[in-house]
Amino acid sequence: MSSESAGEGGGEGSVYVHDVNEREQERLRWLNQLLNQRCLAEMKLAAGERVVDFGSGLAELARRMAGVTGRPVVGIERDGRQIEAAMRLAKADGEGGLVDLRQGDVCDPPLRAEEWGAFDVAHARFVLEHVPDPSSVIAAMVRAVHRGGRIFLCDDDHDLMRFWPDCPGGETLWRAYTRTYSDVGNDPYVGRKLATLLALAGARPFRVQWIFFGGCAAEAHFEVLIDNLIGVIDSARERILANGSMSPSTYEDARSALAQWRRIPDAALWYAVPFAEGIKP
Repeated sequence: MSSESAGEGGGEGSVYVHDVNEREQERLRWLNQLLNQRCLAEMKLAAGERVVDFGSGLAELARRMAGVTGRPVVGIERDGRQIEAAMRLAKADGEGGLVDLRQGDVCDPPLRAEEWGAFDVAHARFVLEHVPDPSSVIAAMVRAVHRGGRIFLCDDDHDLMRFWPDCPGGETLWRAYTRTYSDVGNDPYVGRKLATLLALAGARPFRVQWIFFGGCAAEAHFEVLIDNLIGVIDSARERILANGSMSPSTYEDARSALAQWRRIPDAALWYAVPFAEGIKP
């Protein structure tokens, strides 16, 4: 249920299905607050490690990684607006020195000659679903780390979303949203393929895991979770209407039904983000 590192730093020919306006950036900050600690726990970073973050977005996870390693994280981000927003947020928190953000293509990242093969860790979250050739991104990640270095991938499989009790409006919206990825040549189910993609890029798949991203109505973060879900779908509204999946009226009806569903006392949203670790042999 993306985007951020949420990764918006796509490669050439990639189509990011969301907007990058202030409202979208605020949604991405919510997403980070829900996911970052869980992702950090899976990575088990060590002090002194050098990290490069592919598709760094607002760089909030990059800053958290730098806080663990004690070294600035190099972040690759395609959109200059995201970099400006990321640096504004980092400086406001007194953390401008934790990141080295560079504008560029994650398939051909702007790393210096001496940096290739020098990183301990390469990371990408919510990037592969936005590029037509995920293998090219992972190949660059493998090239960026030294032998024995780790590659972390975290990306969506949009078939994992479940509402209970049933929410026909939410399910209809989610299917229509998922179709917008296929429409532009991206893969909405790339998460299930992470181990294979690591192997194809020359890394040894070492471990796979779920990052749970759900909740029920009684949990404090449930409202934020549903706000994020609605925000994700709304950010692709024009694409959904353009491809004929829904009419404006059916879209609004389904959206209203989802907003009402969230008030059910036993409402539960089940979702998990696939996570994989590879090692460069």
